[in-house]
Amino acid sequence: MDEYIIGNISLPYTEPEEFARERAVSAASAAGAAPENIRLYRKSVDARKKNDIRFVYSYIFGSVKSPDATYRDIRACADRAPEPVIGTERSDHPPIICGFGPAGMFAALTLAENGYAPVVAERGSDIERRTEKIRLFSEKGILDTESNVQFGAGGAGMFSDGKLVTRINDPYCRYVLETFCRFGAPREILTDAKPHIGSDVLGSIIKNIAAEIISKGGKIYFDTRLEKLNYSGGKAVSAICSGMENEIPCGAVIAATGHSARDVYSAFASDGYTIVPKPFSVGLRIEHLRKDIDEALYGDCAGDPLLGAASYSLSQRYGGGDAVYSFCMCPGGYVVPAASVENTVVVNGMSRSGRDGVNSNSAIAVTVGDLTDPIGFQEELERRAFVLGGGDYSAPVETLGDYLGSFSGTKPSSVRPTYGRTNIADLSKLFDGRINGLLRKGLAVFGRKIKGFDSPSAVLTGVESRTTAPVRILRDERRIAAGFDNVYPCGEGAGYAGGIMSAAIDGIKTALALMERYSPSGG
Repeated sequence: MDEYIIGNISLPYTEPEEFARERAVSAASAAGAAPENIRLYRKSVDARKKNDIRFVYSYIFGSVKSPDATYRDIRACADRAPEPVIGTERSDHPPIICGFGPAGMFAALTLAENGYAPVVAERGSDIERRTEKIRLFSEKGILDTESNVQFGAGGAGMFSDGKLVTRINDPYCRYVLETFCRFGAPREILTDAKPHIGSDVLGSIIKNIAAEIISKGGKIYFDTRLEKLNYSGGKAVSAICSGMENEIPCGAVIAATGHSARDVYSAFASDGYTIVPKPFSVGLRIEHLRKDIDEALYGDCAGDPLLGAASYSLSQRYGGGDAVYSFCMCPGGYVVPAASVENTVVVNGMSRSGRDGVNSNSAIAVTVGDLTDPIGFQEELERRAFVLGGGDYSAPVETLGDYLGSFSGTKPSSVRPTYGRTNIADLSKLFDGRINGLLRKGLAVFGRKIKGFDSPSAVLTGVESRTTAPVRILRDERRIAAGFDNVYPCGEGAGYAGGIMSAAIDGIKTALALMERYSPSGG
């Protein structure tokens, strides 16, 4: 029985969901289908009219009859689960996966559940130790360069809300969501148009996935950084890792090291990998009171538990490819310290599952074109932020009124920065004229789109420099690094993803490509 999705079922948000279901059944029948097992597929908020806020539903159903193709709100469901093809090339050793963020984690899970017993080397700590190290950095400025918001179990996504929103339209998206649910995520992520788990819940899910990998014969080594690969005839044969007394022999390598593993980029460049610059973005975090954003978007309905904390997505394009946009929006969230290099300051955003913090925040980012030295550019911004913050890992902050006008050292008042330790500074000193100009123009435009967004009391914190990888490690159609035989660059760090969902999917597809070539070790 084929499955179909019927969408665009719109009702006032206070109406029971059963009414939408009844309309979906009626519409599917009118289209000539015979709907069976109809169930909610997606629910989103339409707040374009504050006096008529609505939920928009879509449903999935099975049918023995294909619906009339002229009904534009009905489409065939493309969702599917991975279907591995097992190769015949033999290997005496299991694959090594470097990194246990979304890409490495889903690659390892896919391999483990198909008998490949992968070995994972993650430079950062497990969830408990990583959380404690982040607390020490946030409260006391004690930075562990190996285990922080960027490195450790779950990757950078672990401490950025667990947002599962993605712009890619891939058949594996549903499978990734279902996998998260299988290991403890709330079922609501399957139907929310903007699904999120929350950093307070995501940790237990990652631990459950790790336990599953180990139960299937895999191994996971935390606090274990890839230092060097040894090669024979262009093929990686072993890995040298910190904390390991002996080399780890390998049949193949999946390099899913994340977008902040700059030392890995350097090591790979020295080994002859082709690494090219790619566009990325930099900017600042902006914070408003959550209630103000809720009221701006939901009007008199703000605060209704049915709606929850309001989220936004803003963008403005200009000539020559310039763009300003909001990124990683965290309703009821916090600005967190995300440095992984000494004497630098980097910020990120996160929310807990309840999204009930006093402030809401997002990055306001500007696109940066291809640069000769994009990593050096990032590092320079992060060093400037460190100096502006006072040189003790405090973050530089500035009211929006000061940034849009002329810096006068105004102390934040109604909106208090959520970053643990801050120092009032002139944030225009972070960037050149182009970036400052675009940020200011964009913030003014966003103020016209959302009432109060450009309020002088809003708070900016810098610097947001790790939106995505600034480089790409080139790979061929088999997902193998150009010029090498069995190394698979993967995920956001390799330049092939941007967020938890796309990284997880790239991890799955990379594991499938490896499996299509090799049989399980010893098989």
